[in-house]
Amino acid sequence: MWTQRHSSLRAVGCGVEELRRRRREREAALRKARREQQLVSKRLLRDDAPEEADGGCVVLILGEAEIQQFLQLAQRGTEEKEKERALVTLRQGLQHPETQQTFIRLEGSMRTLVGLLTSNQALLQLEAARCLHELSHSEQPAVAEACLPATSYLLTYVSGHSSDLIELCLYTLGNLIVESEAVRRQLLPQGIVPALAACIQSPHLTVLEALGYALSQLLQAKEAPEKIIPSVLGSTLPQHMLLLLQPGPKLNPGVAVEFAWCLHYIICSQVNNALLITHGALSTLELLLLDLAGAVQRSEDAGLELLVCPVLRCLSNLLTEAAVETVGGQMQLRDERVVAALFILLQFLLQKQPSLLPEGLWLLNNLTANSPSLCTSLLSLNLIEPLLQLLPGPNVVSVLVLTVLCNVAEKGPAYCQHLWPGPLLASLLDMLALSDSEVVGQSLELLQLLFLYQPEAAQAFLQQSGLQALQRLEEEAQLQDRVHALQQIALRG
Repeated sequence: MWTQRHSSLRAVGCGVEELRRRRREREAALRKARREQQLVSKRLLRDDAPEEADGGCVVLILGEAEIQQFLQLAQRGTEEKEKERALVTLRQGLQHPETQQTFIRLEGSMRTLVGLLTSNQALLQLEAARCLHELSHSEQPAVAEACLPATSYLLTYVSGHSSDLIELCLYTLGNLIVESEAVRRQLLPQGIVPALAACIQSPHLTVLEALGYALSQLLQAKEAPEKIIPSVLGSTLPQHMLLLLQPGPKLNPGVAVEFAWCLHYIICSQVNNALLITHGALSTLELLLLDLAGAVQRSEDAGLELLVCPVLRCLSNLLTEAAVETVGGQMQLRDERVVAALFILLQFLLQKQPSLLPEGLWLLNNLTANSPSLCTSLLSLNLIEPLLQLLPGPNVVSVLVLTVLCNVAEKGPAYCQHLWPGPLLASLLDMLALSDSEVVGQSLELLQLLFLYQPEAAQAFLQQSGLQALQRLEEEAQLQDRVHALQQIALRG
């Protein structure tokens, strides 16, 4: 494409459109890679067990005879306390992988444990659930498969009355779901999605957080876009998720983090994002973004980065949807407060979690790509200089900063007048001296736009040894065409 640039540069519109098209192609490839990043993990609840809190415990490796003994005591002990103590000891042993393997090999052990789970004695039932929870946390796939007979009972108790048992069942199901396709195949026809939809109305925050975890594990399954997410979208879950993400005194950070990731996985599947936009996803996320920025300003930012990341990703990916245009969602994000809030969060991330800076810059890129009004906001709020201060960072940050600046420059001469004169030209000369070809290539594109719309900038570039900087890049094969095209514009300008 660049071999033809010299002949098309006389027509400014063609040059800008070509630059925009190629930049969007690169962004689409990067966005696909980001969609494939997942947060598969397992959770382990042990702080609910009073025995560990009273003085800790030593993890014992149990043999077959000991496992049988504790199961028999739990079944046939004369006193409830004796039964409970037997299961506590078994659970402690199940924290060791060797005991887990012995347990699943022992004939009838899982059947006995499931029987204890269905006991009408609440403490015994809870302790049996804790044993299953220990097994669900195993890193060995065979252990998860062995828990298959228990999953239908765990799902049943999700609709129960004990918030402690519901929370434990949800975390256990979440651990098993992520490990075993066989578990997911069994749970789907048994109605896990309707069960979760009913459970999301629970008044207990611990239950809601556990529910968000289990749902996020389910949504990350490889078969989710075809077999799971359509059912989720057809339920009441999305509306309730968005309610739980609405800012206000009832917003719970732990719950919000879990459901923000759930929303992220649904959006990344691209099954029906128009439906989410219709439900008000964009406006909810926008208000949450403003609220997060306000929390930073009030110094109420402990753990805030955990929620900032999925919120930024959700907004970024929703803004790439054609559906945004058709349902009028784009109009909701033309408020310059969004840009101001985003810069507050960028400064926060720069201090607290620099690795998340690209997430904020992706959103800024998607906001400014097709919105002259938000590009105007960048200029009127004097945010170009703070943006330039991020340029010396990691390459991925530099490329995104340059891409945002390209979004501004391509809007025309009036916008370029705000970019030059100023510190931009000196920053770009520094970028041309770097070794990363993507950073250099994006710098060349920005210079090209600047020269097309602001010919005086080309003269300033030459006066600041710009031609020598370009000559040093002539040996780079993948940059040669762009370098030659830019040399011609500069010399002609």
